[in-house]
Amino acid sequence: MALITMRAAAERLGVGYSTLKRWVHTGRVRTTRTEGGHHRISDAEIDRMTARQQPDDRQRARPPVADESLGGLSARNRLHGFIEEVRIDGLLAQVRLRVGDQRLTAVITADAVHALKLRRGNDAIAIIKSTEVMIATLAKAESKPKGRAKK
Repeated sequence: MALITMRAAAERLGVGYSTLKRWVHTGRVRTTRTEGGHHRISDAEIDRMTARQQPDDRQRARPPVADESLGGLSARNRLHGFIEEVRIDGLLAQVRLRVGDQRLTAVITADAVHALKLRRGNDAIAIIKSTEVMIATLAKAESKPKGRAKK
């Protein structure tokens, strides 16, 4: 029985490290602990989790109207994924999105990162239009804008 690290397991499962940690702490994923107290995950457990997360199941789990908040957008190429990394340097930011087993990088403004509250592990949507890649998040039903948007 081969044991792998949490980071390697997260990579194989296509989820963020923090998501896998949360699954371990809630008992959703079974692990073995090393003498030093580190979690290791067996290949059998990875296979069990992979079978549980078939791509068709993940698509069905999303609400059918998930993109409704973006309905007025002309871009139709929308890729759902999660944020793997956010790097901010001055006015610009680099956002790396994980879509299935693929990675997509978008360069956007640092203001957009702050406005969308983009964080590693968050779900996001890559919107591809011609030569541009935009990053979006779904509007939360319970959150209301706290003022008028500046033009």
